[in-house]
Amino acid sequence: MKNADIRILLVDDEPDILEIISYNLSQEGYQVFTAENGKDGIAIAKEKEPHLIVLDVMMPVMDGVETCRRLRKITKLEDSIITFLTARAEDYSQIVGLEAGADDYITKPIKPKVLLSKIKSLLRRISNEEGNDQVIELGDLVIDLEAYAAHYKKELLSLPRKEFELLALLASRPEKVFKREEILDAVWGKDVVVGGRTIDVHIRKLREKIGDHRFETVKGVGYKYVE
Repeated sequence: MKNADIRILLVDDEPDILEIISYNLSQEGYQVFTAENGKDGIAIAKEKEPHLIVLDVMMPVMDGVETCRRLRKITKLEDSIITFLTARAEDYSQIVGLEAGADDYITKPIKPKVLLSKIKSLLRRISNEEGNDQVIELGDLVIDLEAYAAHYKKELLSLPRKEFELLALLASRPEKVFKREEILDAVWGKDVVVGGRTIDVHIRKLREKIGDHRFETVKGVGYKYVE
């Protein structure tokens, strides 16, 4: 999908932030829409059906968490990616936001170029999902889902089945925070009872093989793959 076809909605009560982010995204060719509160943001989202929604947490009229909850109840927006803008000290807001249905969060203050890079990473999920590709390529990491093979820096990784499936899950949507329950259901199945530490052990092994910086722990929620 070309940048010109991608619709992004920014919802923030600070005009300066909206202006800066809008300018940088528009320069990349994206269609950008803005709102200064959650209520207006929902109305625009229903009309424009954005691929990505960036929500500030603290806003008048309706805060970001409640806005996210309502957006997730709208059927035609169920595939929209939602990410929060949160202050660095708002750990509680990050967890609540993810539980409300957000895919990720971006901490601020953040430099425009870094934000743009983050947004591009989030949008990459769209092309991955639309292509339904059997090969996931993320920089030095290449995962062949059909062959059950993964290469890192052109070296074949020795991965037991569950490690491979966990890596493939996290890499399928880089930067998305997967909740522990999601991981257990997807990799081990709902009918298999395993301890919570099982995920931690597998993540530790993947970190040893690919690099600690590739896997981020979101305290109280789960894990994500970092590009």
